[in-house]
Amino acid sequence: MISAEDLAAIKKELLKERARILAAGDKTIEDGLQQNPEDLPDFADQSSFESDRNFMLRMRDRERKLLAKIDQALERIEDGTFGICDNCGEEIGLKRLIARPVVTLCVHCKELQEKQEKFL
Repeated sequence: MISAEDLAAIKKELLKERARILAAGDKTIEDGLQQNPEDLPDFADQSSFESDRNFMLRMRDRERKLLAKIDQALERIEDGTFGICDNCGEEIGLKRLIARPVVTLCVHCKELQEKQEKFL
């Protein structure tokens, strides 16, 4: 069972990461709205700008997905199901939760999932 102290520390880290992602998203929106690629002097610069912008949008999409996982982890903390494997119902190891607090599967179930995905 996860101690209240460990749970509080994990929650604090989740909230910190959530705030970082939201701040980065706000900055991306501000930066993206300020510059128009058509204002750049030549097509090479415009192409480079578009490439950079597409990369940044992919990064933000990954962070959006992580944000959803963080919100789900925070909900699990509140409802008392945090640290319980979604598949087998066993406790997820503390080291795993500290390393990646958004996980929903224990190591054993994650390994099984990866093996199944490998054969698909």
